[in-house]
Amino acid sequence: MAASRYRRFLKLCEEWPVDETKRGRDLGAYLRQRVAQAFREGENTQYPRPRDTSFSGLSVEEYKLILSTDTLEEFKEMNKGMWKKLQEKFAPRNPEEKQKAWARSLSRPRT
Repeated sequence: MAASRYRRFLKLCEEWPVDETKRGRDLGAYLRQRVAQAFREGENTQYPRPRDTSFSGLSVEEYKLILSTDTLEEFKEMNKGMWKKLQEKFAPRNPEEKQKAWARSLSRPRT
């Protein structure tokens, strides 16, 4: 991976010439300087990651926590509407309870 990055930076340096009229503030010269610093051993340079994070700034442990099954279940519960939560809370759990609840609702006198 470091070798391909090195080659891409070299290509960038080739395509971006040094402008002698901008001594001390030329982007081409700055790029060459930074590439030389970053790739001291050329293609053999090891390129360690400074931190174990991603573009979001979260660590591996934080991603594991967020993507755990328990956390995802909590998110699902948070996204349910109030009506669905009430239905699940008060709905009978097994078929026998459903039948008894249905029979009770039919036996009540209507007013």
